[in-house]
Amino acid sequence: MKGSVIISGAKNAVLPMMAASLLADGVTTISNVPDLRDTRTMASLIEITGAQVQLNYPEISIDASTVHTLEAPYELVKTMRASFYVLGPILGRFGKAKISLPGGCAWGPRPVDFHLKALEKMGASIKLKEGYVLAEAPRLRGSSIRFDFPSVGATGNILMAAVTASGITQIENAAMEPEIEQLCDMLNLMGGQIEGVGTSYLTIHGVKQLSPVHISVIPDRIEAGTFLIAGALLGQVSIEKTIPTHLKALLEKLHSSGTQVDVDKDSVTVSSPGQIKSVDLTTAVYPGFPTDLQAQWIACMSIAKGSS
Repeated sequence: MKGSVIISGAKNAVLPMMAASLLADGVTTISNVPDLRDTRTMASLIEITGAQVQLNYPEISIDASTVHTLEAPYELVKTMRASFYVLGPILGRFGKAKISLPGGCAWGPRPVDFHLKALEKMGASIKLKEGYVLAEAPRLRGSSIRFDFPSVGATGNILMAAVTASGITQIENAAMEPEIEQLCDMLNLMGGQIEGVGTSYLTIHGVKQLSPVHISVIPDRIEAGTFLIAGALLGQVSIEKTIPTHLKALLEKLHSSGTQVDVDKDSVTVSSPGQIKSVDLTTAVYPGFPTDLQAQWIACMSIAKGSS
């Protein structure tokens, strides 16, 4: 196998960015958007609120000046957990929200408990009724929040809720993924005041309102990593329009496996060594080796010399 590929926009970045567009009274345009079922599902969910969405892939526009329904129904939220991202911006801008829990009425610990506990610390009244989160807060207030785990979803939701809250919100042990970094960049471009972008400690100075923007989605590091691993296995692959620093953990492992790795400003080329060496690794949150590349790496190690 030999060739080059241009990397698509990151799905895990664009979904919270689409939700963040609900914070501004006007038309937000997002480019380099991948045409996926998940982006179409998020578009459908946003349209339910009354916002107007134009899908002209790879560009979409969202006019949130017409929002009138502050609800996300179970029928859509159940199909995509990222739908829960709309809670923060709807509550932050309009003071109330009715959002289905991703798992409906299921008993036991919920994956969104981090989100709800943090919103309560910010002054929100949270009630659970028939599988829905009923949240109210005339205006959220800043608070000090520490996550037990650096949850990407909770970090994103609280960022979007806190950006228009009164006072200062501090998030300790925040997720550091590039997708969260881009969400911070977007919110700042809209007029937000977020400090510590790219670190695990974020400080958000609440502002009264945000403005619509035009922004491009970062490249998908998981798609990029998948092609790089394939190249290490089968020949030579060059990936273009990527951000090599987002791939550091993978590139280090590929180098350790004997793969030739050539890095340029916005491209990476890998060449198979013929016989891959076995390499041990442990998946971890960013900047560690991503769990979403674990299966691909196992395939790579299945033909490696030695055990891993």
